Amino acid sequence: MPDPEDDDEFAHPGRQRFDEALRAPWWRPATRWGRIFLGFGLLTVAGITFTTGYVFKTYLERDSRFRIAGSGNIQTTGLSEVTRSDLLPVFGEDIGRNIFFVPLSQRRSQLEKIPWVEKATVMRVLPDQLRIAVVERQPVAFVRHGQQIGLVDANGVLLSMPASSMTKHHYSFPVVTGIDPGDPLLSRKARMAVYGRLVGELDSNGQRLSEQISEIDLTDPEDARILMPEAGADILAHFGDDQFLTRYQRYKAHIGEWRQQYPHLASVDLRYEQQVVLEMAPGSGGSQTTTDDGKPTSGRPRLAGNSAPSKPSAGVKADPSAKATPHRAPVKPKAKEKPKKHAPVQQKRNTALNTIRHIAAATTYASC
Repeated sequence: MPDPEDDDEFAHPGRQRFDEALRAPWWRPATRWGRIFLGFGLLTVAGITFTTGYVFKTYLERDSRFRIAGSGNIQTTGLSEVTRSDLLPVFGEDIGRNIFFVPLSQRRSQLEKIPWVEKATVMRVLPDQLRIAVVERQPVAFVRHGQQIGLVDANGVLLSMPASSMTKHHYSFPVVTGIDPGDPLLSRKARMAVYGRLVGELDSNGQRLSEQISEIDLTDPEDARILMPEAGADILAHFGDDQFLTRYQRYKAHIGEWRQQYPHLASVDLRYEQQVVLEMAPGSGGSQTTTDDGKPTSGRPRLAGNSAPSKPSAGVKADPSAKATPHRAPVKPKAKEKPKKHAPVQQKRNTALNTIRHIAAATTYASC
């Protein structure tokens, strides 16, 4: 006869629930009381953790050891043109404040509004120190607006520097015009992007051809106008906004014969594909269109196979009519019509530095 105690049909219900509770994982109790005890335990642990964290936070905030006593608790690195006196006013209201109450992201944004600061990092150093790391902007050109000479970086940010500091750095940059302080930063950045591509292309073959440039007018970002120093005069060359190296080589290959054929040559427009437009000095004969082989043509561009004027590669719009003349960027007449005396390229590029040296000398004399 089978034992009824061994039969599941006759097993005690309480024993079945106990066996099921033993087989269930601890985080999923099978009984109601088990779930109640588990929930109570979790609430207890969470309460203890929160209380401990709050007490610890209050301790850190109120402990005097974590207060910034003075400017000596602010460390700075990466400073060259920027001085500590430029940075410390940003942290003026943090002196005497608990280090955990300093808004680091806000202070970083304030530091990056200083013209010479490109990037800044602000860190807490326990118990009571702030560490500031600065990456300064790098000038890439002189910029002239009016009679003032300054510096500009690749993003179009205008940088001021004392005249004495400029002479110490021995900068040798082209002078850029057309960068107006009143223009939006995005507009200045677009103009400097043209400058960057121009210098990059001219120096791409390792010959550093950009050193032969004395001045670049970026008033029109679609037409970089470069002042090329030649024997006896300066030639204004229209380079457009692309193919800078090709147009530079084209200019150098023909400028000798152009000047020999046209002694009063003042401007060369290189933006056309198969020809150039030569502009004479005021009162000496107007303009002349010539092909790359040096042969003069009529005052109109050569007609292509479809009887339409050949379009300039950049910056110039051709009239739909076949009889139209190419549009030329206006060239301002110079104050003196007499040709300038020849000066070496490096001497012309140092004109800005010479002006700065005079200012520095006058400043030194006044301070004495």
